[in-house]
Amino acid sequence: MGVFDHAEFDHHEALHFISDEPTGLRAIIAVHSTTLGPAAGGCRRWSYPSESDALTDALRLSRGMTYKNAVAELPFGGGKAVILSDDAAAKSPELLAAFGRAVDSLGGSYVTAEDVGMSVDDMRYVQQQTKFVSGLPQSGDSAGGDPSPWTALGVHLGIEAAIKVRLGLESLDGLSVAVQGVGHVGAHLCRLLHEAGAKLVIADVNRDNLDAVTAAMPAKVVAPAEILFSDVDVLAPCALGNVLTAATISRIKARVIAGAANNQLSTLADGARLSARDILYAPDYVINAGGIINVSHEYYGGSSDDRVRADVEKIPLRLETLFAQANASGRPTNELADEYARRLIAVGKQ
Repeated sequence: MGVFDHAEFDHHEALHFISDEPTGLRAIIAVHSTTLGPAAGGCRRWSYPSESDALTDALRLSRGMTYKNAVAELPFGGGKAVILSDDAAAKSPELLAAFGRAVDSLGGSYVTAEDVGMSVDDMRYVQQQTKFVSGLPQSGDSAGGDPSPWTALGVHLGIEAAIKVRLGLESLDGLSVAVQGVGHVGAHLCRLLHEAGAKLVIADVNRDNLDAVTAAMPAKVVAPAEILFSDVDVLAPCALGNVLTAATISRIKARVIAGAANNQLSTLADGARLSARDILYAPDYVINAGGIINVSHEYYGGSSDDRVRADVEKIPLRLETLFAQANASGRPTNELADEYARRLIAVGKQ
């Protein structure tokens, strides 16, 4: 099967396959759209089962970034990079520099930042090779730094909006929330949920992540294979995507799904499956936009944390609009979000 026939190919503007033999870098940079601005999206480093899986991830994630940036009203298009990781090989400064040179060779059509498997410190090495990078250490009072806390804040505010609509509650106090994945974003989200009085159920494949959260706050640890089916009020997927499927949705007990993971739905039809079960789904690229909002403020400069916070606080308002439209029309929230994003992009093309 060729790239153009790939199920996830959606008129992407460009796909770049990167190979740097001296450093062992193998990467894919997917530029989905530059209609609204340079294609922005983080770089994910992951051990994929196959190159085909890496391509699928890059195609889906880059399209999701186009929609995310459009709905968040950011001057960005959508792109994504994935670095194919060999668990036996170190993430060396030389490999990161090679990735930076690859980004720079695209002349600004793609702007990178950190994502799963990458860090703020990693972006320092990338910055040495290109100016088309964000998510760098914060300088003084200017916006910037690790976008994870901002992603977590947006998700927390989105959960509050969702429980108000689905459960008729104004507070998370006493509610149970299952957080799947307690790495950078998930750990920050757990802290916010705990401070709001929520009871936490957590899972992660990384024992150190679990130990860090349980050392800081009360949390029940369950096996990764069981977290989706916990008897909780809210499920917050904050690990990798593709977790909401025909098989898993039938077993979910939570009445709200609102988390930070990208591409939570395996297929578009899974949104309808959630709706049919009266589970309120917060479309992932709407609720998890806090990080890219911070990246945008940093990249274009002249901003501050206060301005980032003001924009992140618009996330629950967008969700409330989608929830109201879904209630009135009987249609799944993911379909309504996609249509809204496509309308915004179409206007940008005019």
